[in-house]
Amino acid sequence: MRSPLFSGYTVRTDFRVKSTPVGRSFIGELGSIVSTSTEIVRLRVNGDVRETGVPSHFTLLETLRYGLGLTGSKQGCDKGDCGACTVLLDGSPTLACITPVWEAEGKDIVTVEGLGSARGLHPPGLHPLQDEFDLKGAAQCGFCTPGILCSAAALLERRPDASRAEIQEALSGNLCRCTGYTKILDAVEAAGARLSALASSREETP
Repeated sequence: MRSPLFSGYTVRTDFRVKSTPVGRSFIGELGSIVSTSTEIVRLRVNGDVRETGVPSHFTLLETLRYGLGLTGSKQGCDKGDCGACTVLLDGSPTLACITPVWEAEGKDIVTVEGLGSARGLHPPGLHPLQDEFDLKGAAQCGFCTPGILCSAAALLERRPDASRAEIQEALSGNLCRCTGYTKILDAVEAAGARLSALASSREETP
């Protein structure tokens, strides 16, 4: 089911999830609060197949952070409001904090750590978005940045020449309390121009 609040996202709204308190150990805290069993999940993350044991109620975000040590995706609101947890699931921006981990099994997961080598559109290293965020000063505290990068990457994958209005729409589910968004939009536009130029040069290469 899609939430009308996040038109660019895949969002589940028909269940309740018990989330890990921010900054606390899920072993100590959840062990005393929730009676649960540990299950082995097998995930394809950033091109690698990873297995880990997590409590059966864990979200994708909790599994990435506390099971696999991929802390780029941030744990903010824990209810799908802020977008800081956004990852790509089969190429679509997905709110990992409200996605049960079992829903991600068998799918291609890309986190901010894997953007530089995702989809083969650019050489391994920094994604043009990451480089332009640095050059344009589009990150301040940086807490929202990983989610914004993933949302923007999904848009530019489809439309590297996206208009500013399209960029604003794609990022409408990502909240930033620091920058005022102007530099973020500038950085996404610049990255899109670079990706468009790269695609054109590849088409011209015999």
